Amino acid sequence: MHFTNIIIHIIAGSLALLAGTLALIVNKGAYNGVYHEGKIHRRSGRFFLGCLSVVIFTGLLGVFIFHRNTFLLVITVLSGYLGFSGYRALQLKASCPAWFDNLTALAALIAVAYFLWYFHSIGMIWSPVIIYSTVGYLLIMVAYDLSRNFVRPRWRLYEHILKMVSAWSGLLSAFCGTVFPQYQPYSQFLPSVFGTLIAILFILQLWRIK
Repeated sequence: MHFTNIIIHIIAGSLALLAGTLALIVNKGAYNGVYHEGKIHRRSGRFFLGCLSVVIFTGLLGVFIFHRNTFLLVITVLSGYLGFSGYRALQLKASCPAWFDNLTALAALIAVAYFLWYFHSIGMIWSPVIIYSTVGYLLIMVAYDLSRNFVRPRWRLYEHILKMVSAWSGLLSAFCGTVFPQYQPYSQFLPSVFGTLIAILFILQLWRIK
């Protein structure tokens, strides 16, 4: 069962990376008072989220049922939460988050708290730059989303870009770190840096169009 779970996890993760890459490179629409999503971008984005859901489920099974690499928990939670939150950014617009948005944010905090407890109990066995940057970024995103209960930001498209690209680069980081373990921690944090640069470029492009 564990081997089957790994195979499903790998296939879903690979398909998610391909779908996310397609969503990044295709036409995303035009801004003429209202942003219009491109059809291929929308469909590939939904397929990315579907595959990401499978990655999350199989990743959680690997951690809690088969007791494998617990660091998968924080990577899975990070990519999964950012994918969910990035999708909801377009749905919420400037509205207050729904109850399940807050519940998802709290669940992410609980998962991180469990990871930090486990991490402290077994000692420092992974690169600190990976641990602190991953956990810190997730905490910042969760804190921002919870703050939307009191503040109504109107930069939903910028938020959507940052979170979805971050979810994609999180998967890419997990993929590269697994396939190229001999180059860690560079094989893990460099994909995240690459994703951040892509997000910045897209945000600047959208700002210029608007």
